[in-house]
Amino acid sequence: MGTVSYDALLWLSFGGPEGPDDVMPFLENVTRGRGVPRERLEEVAEHYRHFGGVSPINRLNREAMAAVQQELAARGIDLPVYFGNRNWHPMVEDTLERMRSDGVRRALVFPTSAYGGYSACRQYDEDIERARAAVGEGAPELLKLRQFFDHPLFVAANADAIRAAHARLAGRPARTVFTAHSIPTAADAAAGPPETGGEWYSKQVFEAARLVAAQSGVEEYDVVWQSRSGPPHIPWLEPDIVDHIDALHEQGVRDVVVSPIGFVSDHLEVVWDLDNEAADRAAELGMGFARAATPNGDPRFAELVVELAQEHLAGGGVRKLSEAFPVAGCTLNGAPCAEGCCAPVRRPATS
Repeated sequence: MGTVSYDALLWLSFGGPEGPDDVMPFLENVTRGRGVPRERLEEVAEHYRHFGGVSPINRLNREAMAAVQQELAARGIDLPVYFGNRNWHPMVEDTLERMRSDGVRRALVFPTSAYGGYSACRQYDEDIERARAAVGEGAPELLKLRQFFDHPLFVAANADAIRAAHARLAGRPARTVFTAHSIPTAADAAAGPPETGGEWYSKQVFEAARLVAAQSGVEEYDVVWQSRSGPPHIPWLEPDIVDHIDALHEQGVRDVVVSPIGFVSDHLEVVWDLDNEAADRAAELGMGFARAATPNGDPRFAELVVELAQEHLAGGGVRKLSEAFPVAGCTLNGAPCAEGCCAPVRRPATS
């Protein structure tokens, strides 16, 4: 990768409500154009209201950004960090306008997703394209950093989190279960360049789980999914985490450690689907349950982000543990990675 001068780092995330009045407008932003009925939005809104209408994601992003800013300073890199979201304030369009006003001409973009696929990767390219179009003339050039599911620091942080979760179960033998956000199987089939056969999202999740399990000393583990939505007749990646806990109980498993390998921070889906629904189901069945931490609070996560930036700032080497996937995710100004790569699959309206 060539060395080019950059003026800033844009932290690009999903966004989340920060108060009760934010919840419905936020959900309307997330589902705009999908025809999701009001009743379904109200159902999901109750999950947010359970936590006072506040998602942890914005706070955790700000904390991680502060850690990255400190890491940049420690390495003598003068690179201000800006924060923009897809679905809630600070909206990326407003952030990019501020960056232009501040004189930023060229910036790196860190998307808060480690994986490939439409929602995990290409949609961030669309965010970049939309924001630059909204800002218009003089909008900074933006280069999205690559996928990092197999970066040694990402793997190490998740491995240590699993060890810590096992320790909380007092050394009892526990089944390790990795979980990631489910997507429609059609979307997974379209993930990656068409000539590769697709399924990059699920394959990368499985590869990350394999790497983390090996480093944490876990010999037996499962990969499952969570947070599916949409019409029940549309197939999504399975099994679901709660259904899998039922299956493990029937097999005689008494303790379970759950690692949200598909998330870099505690989204609402993590704290609701795992810390509430999955944990409650395990308790009903008399099973021990420990949830591993997401990596963004680990100091190595800030190091990871800076390393990804340095691949472009100073021609730093690319560190990755898997040879199954080429270096990907470096796209300029919203251009797709390859023709037809991770093409969006039209989602039917929820009935």
